[in-house]
Amino acid sequence: MVIMLFKKLSDVSEAEMQKMLSRGSGLEDVAKTVSAVLSDVRTKGDAAVREYTNKFDKVKLENFEVSDEEFEQAFSCIDSKLLDHLKSAAENIRAFHEAQLPEATWFMELKPGIVLGQKATPLESVGAYAPGGRASYPSTVLMTVIPARVAGVEQVIVCTPPKVDGSIHPLTLIAAKIAGADKVFKLGGVQAIGAMAYGTETVPKVDKIVGPGNVFVTSAKMQIRDVAEIDFPAGPSEVLIIADESADAVMAASDIIAQAEHDPSSVSILITTSQTLAEDVKREVFVQAEQAARNSIVKTSLENAAILTADSMEHCIGFSNKFAPEHLEIMVYNSDFVLDRIRNAGSIFIGNYAPVPVGDYASGTNHVLPTAGYAKIYSGLNINHFIKYTSIQKISKSGLESLKETIIALAEEEGLQAHADAIRTRFGYRPSK
Repeated sequence: MVIMLFKKLSDVSEAEMQKMLSRGSGLEDVAKTVSAVLSDVRTKGDAAVREYTNKFDKVKLENFEVSDEEFEQAFSCIDSKLLDHLKSAAENIRAFHEAQLPEATWFMELKPGIVLGQKATPLESVGAYAPGGRASYPSTVLMTVIPARVAGVEQVIVCTPPKVDGSIHPLTLIAAKIAGADKVFKLGGVQAIGAMAYGTETVPKVDKIVGPGNVFVTSAKMQIRDVAEIDFPAGPSEVLIIADESADAVMAASDIIAQAEHDPSSVSILITTSQTLAEDVKREVFVQAEQAARNSIVKTSLENAAILTADSMEHCIGFSNKFAPEHLEIMVYNSDFVLDRIRNAGSIFIGNYAPVPVGDYASGTNHVLPTAGYAKIYSGLNINHFIKYTSIQKISKSGLESLKETIIALAEEEGLQAHADAIRTRFGYRPSK
């Protein structure tokens, strides 16, 4: 029997609301274990990586790096039509992220003699993590490597967990080649994050690590930020659907099931102004859950699901902004009204024909997104995650003169006399004892 919260929003208890909003990631539960693994990788390098790959993935590996022969074999065993589909998805992802590219360097004349500007510089090295475990994710390789390459990152490596036979799914390897990765390593979990953060005899240290993962991977990313930047925390995947009577119940239910099959901890919520739609979606979810290929995962995940009815579209929007979903689907007559009022969402899908899998695979938008409410403060993966910005100032003597009194006054007020004198010396002043 599928258990799912089905209520009016106004009748949701404080405990039920807290459960939906907090959807805890469990980071605190694994932090100590993760810290110990990271410490070993930092001090023992490849030896620790081998040890933990054997312990956690049940794979004994002498060489972590994927060889040229393995790449050639991957290409030889993949159907040509599937390869074409992968290339098509890659083209769309590349095009969307190229549209995000900032101007490399720009200047503006603030006032005569005062020219200000900004220079965009790509990071030197990035590590992309692609999960394994229950499934392989070549799409995640495209989503992480392509934006880094478009941004101009010099070195991009990929870590992804090996299968029990020590191999990587062929399509994942092909995705890495198509996306432009320099190296691929058969490493997963905490040891992969540690290897990329600290560097080992085999795995190069990177400046930033991006990509989703389980609670152990997320905890590891959070703990290595003193030596490498990360994109953002990411927990179990989630979808929130805002709908009115114009939504198709079968389609909405299929989107809930699609989200539920990700992981037993995935979260799926529909909030609607239509009681009729709510009833229809609930009934359809039960039917589709029984038919789902990943039936057991879906049913467990649906324990985290909810179908809520609200008195107005404003109440739906208010709940959505409080929830800050990773994926937000808007299935309403007046989508512009809703879109204008959305403040917090990782990625937005508008209309009955824009389900989350569109962004997961082929439209070109990025599917590496903040979860667990982090959409309130983080953006989904984009070009800016791979670029740093440096301000530039070109000041003439006349330009400095126009700023002189302001700078001196503020510097002296802060007790920084040398700062004030650095301005005065440009106009003939010489400090004396």
